[in-house]
Amino acid sequence: MTAGEANEGISDFISNKVDVFSKNTITIDMFGSAKYRNYSYGGDDHIAVIHTERVPKSAVIFLTSAIHKVSNAGQFNYGRNFYAKDADALNIKLPTKDGKPDFEFMENFIAELEAERIAELEAYLEVTGLSDCELTKDERKALDEYGSLTFEDFSITDVFDIKNTKNILSRDITPNSGTVPYLCASADDNAISSYISYDNKLLDKGDCIFIGGKTFVVTYQEYDFFSNDSHNLTLTLKNNDYRSKLSQIYLSTCVRKSLSHKYSWGDSISNRKIQKDNIRLPSTSKKVDYSSMELLISAIQKIVIKDVVEYADSKIQAHKEVIYS
Repeated sequence: MTAGEANEGISDFISNKVDVFSKNTITIDMFGSAKYRNYSYGGDDHIAVIHTERVPKSAVIFLTSAIHKVSNAGQFNYGRNFYAKDADALNIKLPTKDGKPDFEFMENFIAELEAERIAELEAYLEVTGLSDCELTKDERKALDEYGSLTFEDFSITDVFDIKNTKNILSRDITPNSGTVPYLCASADDNAISSYISYDNKLLDKGDCIFIGGKTFVVTYQEYDFFSNDSHNLTLTLKNNDYRSKLSQIYLSTCVRKSLSHKYSWGDSISNRKIQKDNIRLPSTSKKVDYSSMELLISAIQKIVIKDVVEYADSKIQAHKEVIYS
């Protein structure tokens, strides 16, 4: 473990001999960020460990939130790190019963929240069709034969219509003021920095590949959006028959892999430059093999989501057993 929010503060997986802390404990990093750990782990010298092994898991999750609220209030930073001794000054608010922490209430509260979220997840998987993770015959074939696919270079202008996005400066927006994605050149959250309400005349059309012009971040954008910089580009697939979410997710990876070595902050991409570029794509009979793209991404999506579906099913079943026992 180390400091930071990325990957829950997990910097690596190692086999070195280190001090290993028990699961069902809480860590606080140098910035005061508290996290629940349901696994054994090691940590660097700026990680404080709160030993809660004997407290029920759901109650520890509740405690983590209560601790984080006060430890991560902004008082700790690079100049003033959090240390284990600082825990003595943290005052947290907890539900009580007979003058003692009410762990039973904490357990029940977290269990109810978990049940609500799992039910929402189940509904989402059902609506999107992701609850069925069984690979079709064609999807299995696409995975098995991927190594034998033929790849060729295609002119990017033969595959896409390319345009610059419109431009809305960040100082002119009100963050979280609406429902339309506001895109920037960041790799985080699929390049979405906020959801805003703004002049619809400045909307860019979705169902396209978006390139952050200065950083070369490449993402698929399903919905119409606002853009923070007119140097950003949209790549709209010319072949309407295969302009699907799955094929364009694959294509966005091909664009990034084919061109990322060329562009950087010092030599950023532009509409003029990209006109001369080629991208490497799976092909058959000298034509882009869109069918293979869709099947492969569909198969990968099912494989990835399978664990989520199984997790949701097990949690729902466990909750039902508690209710009806």
